[in-house]
Amino acid sequence: MTIRVLVADDQVMVRTGFRLVLDAAPDIEVIAEAADGETAVRLARRLRPDVTLMDIRMPGVDGLRATELLAGPAVADPLRVVVVTTYDADENVYAALLGGACGFLLKDAGPRLLVDAVRAAANGEALVSPSVTVRLLARFTERARRRAQGAPDLLTDRESDVVLAVAQGRTNAEIADDLRVSLSTVKTHLTNVQRKLELRNRTEIAIWAWQRGLLG
Repeated sequence: MTIRVLVADDQVMVRTGFRLVLDAAPDIEVIAEAADGETAVRLARRLRPDVTLMDIRMPGVDGLRATELLAGPAVADPLRVVVVTTYDADENVYAALLGGACGFLLKDAGPRLLVDAVRAAANGEALVSPSVTVRLLARFTERARRRAQGAPDLLTDRESDVVLAVAQGRTNAEIADDLRVSLSTVKTHLTNVQRKLELRNRTEIAIWAWQRGLLG
C-alpha cells in the first residue's frame, strides 16, 4: 500500500528536495505541500495523509502548534506527524513529542533516514534522529530523577521490558528478536501497556519511561 505524505515547510527548495526523495521510493507518494502551518493543518484535515512532515519555523501557525492541532492529546482522531527541522534544541524535541509527533528528524539526516522515518510513522512506530537521541534521553532522565516519585507497579516484568525497548527506539520486530517472542506477542504487550497506563501510542510510552528515569 502506498504511503501518502504531506510536506509542510516554508522553503520551496526543501519541499522540492523532500518530494524528489520520497517520490523515488516505490511505496511513498507526496500528495500535497504546504508553506505554512495553517495551510498544513487545513490540507491534512481534508486529505488525511498517512504521514505529515512538519517544519517548526513557518509563518503564522508554527509547526509545533500545527502538530498539536493534528496529533495532540485533544484530537479525537490524530494524524501521524514527523517534525523535520534544522533546529534540534531539546525544548523543540520535547514540545514536538508532547504535541503528538511520532518522530523528530533533522533536515541534514539524509535521504535514507527521511524515508525510514516516513515508513516508521506509517507503521505506527517512532523515529528520532540518532544525533538527538543520546542527549535527549540524558536530559529527560536527569530531569526525571529530580522529580519522579517512582513508576507505578502496574506492569508485568515482560511489559516493562517492552516499555524500555520502546523508549530506546527499538522497532516491534527488533523487540521480538531481543525478547525471543513473536511479533504478535509484542503487539499484545504494547496494547496492555497503553491500556494500563492510559497512553495512546508508543511515543507516549517512551515519554512515560523517560520522565520516570527508567533508562538511566
